[in-house]
Amino acid sequence: MQTEPRFVQDYLLALLARASHAASAGFHAQLKARGVAVPVWRVLATLEGAGEGVTVGELAATCLMQQPTMSKLLDRMAAEGLVTRRREGRSMRVLLTLGGVTLAAELVAEARAHEAVLLARHAGAAPALKALLREIAG
Repeated sequence: MQTEPRFVQDYLLALLARASHAASAGFHAQLKARGVAVPVWRVLATLEGAGEGVTVGELAATCLMQQPTMSKLLDRMAAEGLVTRRREGRSMRVLLTLGGVTLAAELVAEARAHEAVLLARHAGAAPALKALLREIAG
């Protein structure tokens, strides 16, 4: 006799969270081995290729952090020589330093390789999956 899965086993939000955790685990281990915290990676990845920088508010939203927490993280990253801030009117733009550009490029290359291995297991569904996730994320 087959029973229905428990609610949480088939609940979209739980599935997304578990899938994210499973998909991220390997790459997060790579980050840890390099001494890079996940929030630092998220900032570096967000700033990578953003020549004019990104506002603190945009960074916080993209990295899923509260703005005060983001500001503290940026203070640490600036002290480590990874980012710099530039005031523009009432807002503050964050840019990568040369060291930040180098580290971001290395990590993005590693992330792309990790993603390629992960998506290769689901090659036929990968484009539709990414499109659906972009739509859900808004």
